[in-house]
Amino acid sequence: MSSPTASPTRRALFTATIFLAACGFTGSIIGGGVAAQSATDQSALRDSMKQFTDVYALVEENYANKLNKDQVDKAIYDGAIQGMLHVLDPHSNFYDPKSYAQMREEQSGKYYGVGMRIVQQNNKIVVVSPQEGMPAYRAGIRPGDVIMAVDGKSAENMDSAAVASLLKGPRGTHVSVTMGREGSAKPLVFDLIRDEIPQYSVDVAFMIKPGIGYIHITNEMETTSHEVQMALDKFGPNLHGLLIDLRGNPGGLLNEAVNVCDKFLQKGQVVVSQRARKGVFPDQVYTVPSGSDEKYPIVVLVNRNSASAAEIISGALQDHDRALIVGETTFGKGLVQTVFPISENAGLALTTYHYYTPSGRLIQRNYNGVSLYDYYYVRNDALPANGTNKEVKLTDSGRTVYGGGGITPDEKIPELKSNHFEDEMLIHYAFFDFSKHYLANHTVTKEMGVDDALQQQFKDFLKAQKIDFTDKEFADNLDWVKARIKTELFTSAFGQAAGSEVITEWDPQINKALSYMPEALALENHTLATEQKTQTASTQH
Repeated sequence: MSSPTASPTRRALFTATIFLAACGFTGSIIGGGVAAQSATDQSALRDSMKQFTDVYALVEENYANKLNKDQVDKAIYDGAIQGMLHVLDPHSNFYDPKSYAQMREEQSGKYYGVGMRIVQQNNKIVVVSPQEGMPAYRAGIRPGDVIMAVDGKSAENMDSAAVASLLKGPRGTHVSVTMGREGSAKPLVFDLIRDEIPQYSVDVAFMIKPGIGYIHITNEMETTSHEVQMALDKFGPNLHGLLIDLRGNPGGLLNEAVNVCDKFLQKGQVVVSQRARKGVFPDQVYTVPSGSDEKYPIVVLVNRNSASAAEIISGALQDHDRALIVGETTFGKGLVQTVFPISENAGLALTTYHYYTPSGRLIQRNYNGVSLYDYYYVRNDALPANGTNKEVKLTDSGRTVYGGGGITPDEKIPELKSNHFEDEMLIHYAFFDFSKHYLANHTVTKEMGVDDALQQQFKDFLKAQKIDFTDKEFADNLDWVKARIKTELFTSAFGQAAGSEVITEWDPQINKALSYMPEALALENHTLATEQKTQTASTQH
């Protein structure tokens, strides 16, 4: 056996042991008001830790292959620690230094680099879209360009994460990127100066119909409420209705969910409450700090992947009768994690609270006896016909809403399901590849349509790429095909926002959600009438 002073496995084992000890100790002192662990509890903890270290020592000595550092890290970080946490609940998590730094970057909404989305396609690293106004965009890099080298280092056999890491660096530093481009006889070399790259949580915001604004919020990070306010300011006084799209929003920062609600609810209204284990943390209630007196109908579109902070927003707007919630029952993530910093820039995200909507609905759905796979991917989304197996609560105006896990929509909109033809087109990057092929010899205008001639060129391209389809499949999916072609062409020619607007205007779920704007207006009028009656009664008394 190797010397303890030289063995990376022993150092990792020591780190894990200290970490486990810290977990046991922290649980006994956090909050200051919890009694110290009993002698029996401490003895049991020491016995458990000894068993763990004994098992690990046996693995190190007797495993068929000598453990290297990567295997050790994986065993400790991905195995022992994560296994311990996932026995508790699906959302407690341990962040090693790399993932901890990534989490902080995502929450802050910025990083330093060149500003372009890339993807691995057919063993090549391809630019999906340069971010408008950022170094890559200003230099003239286009969607479809293939990254061949970064600072002279070949990108061959690299994945997109490795290339993205090379592109990032301190602000103001130079990075040389060699690109291959269809229609160009030789590689193009771009000298880019790294800059702060903002990441936007409101990635689409525009007037989708006269007087009706549309906002898509991807997650809740440090800049989200500011971005929402910017969108509302852009809409201006002509805003007479709003569609907020929270589909696929996994959540984020609690304070930003509260600040988003501040744009639509009245001062002092409850947004969410969080309750902890008795005696560990004090329960907390979050209310609207400033509030808004703006009165226009709001529809909020959610789906099964709207979670956590997105559920706080939709639950608060529903409970206060400020918005009509449409779509699918949301994910049901109402466990609150507090991030405890650990040495070496690691962090422990430990569940410490449960979320409740203003009416008292528990957002978290049941996870007992459910595998992690089933918890995340297997769902029963049948809406209750009479509240069976659901909490029944009331909104401010007395409407019935259901709890017990996730936010149940007021009006259900079924999920969009793809077919074989659509899957084949997307798997083969058909629209993306066609756009760079087409733009190599053509220009587009914002007035363009996808006419018969352009459709035929796309068919010819599919045949040349040996992507199988039938004329019937093409005809049955024609509206989708036209929207996808135009989206990719607009993204390449005019930027990501222009392309996003095209696909948003086509989206059947969005169009169905817009059809509920009259119901949202009726809800808003009913809420105003209820408030006026309450104020009148209060004045008379």
